[in-house]
Amino acid sequence: MRTYFSKKVKIAAGYHTVTGYAEDSFVTIEETGDGVTSVAGADGEVARSVSPDPRHTVKISLLQNSPSNSFFMRKYKMDKSDGSGTFPLLIKDLTSGDKFSADEAWIVKKPSFSRGKAVGNMEWEICAVGDFED
Repeated sequence: MRTYFSKKVKIAAGYHTVTGYAEDSFVTIEETGDGVTSVAGADGEVARSVSPDPRHTVKISLLQNSPSNSFFMRKYKMDKSDGSGTFPLLIKDLTSGDKFSADEAWIVKKPSFSRGKAVGNMEWEICAVGDFED
């Protein structure tokens, strides 16, 4: 039997270790491109296309008081200012061995700002040029 332990999911953005994950789902990774698509001609012949797009959309949800929000905001502002806000990204689940890495990543946009009675979340959208490793 294998046990999942959320504390064993590690995220490194450059030299920064991300901390202060949101309470529930805190990271999602999705291909940006179409993967493998197909079309069928009028005669029924099928042709496939493989997207060479290496980009992934990574969403990291953090508690609003996480110190990592400052890191991501700094990177976003650097990118908007002079294009120097890129960073390598590594996401690894030490329990299952799943590993995503990107040599280059950047903040797509700032998270929505909201406040309420309790601590809320901030979701950072990141574009990452990378892939899952075996």
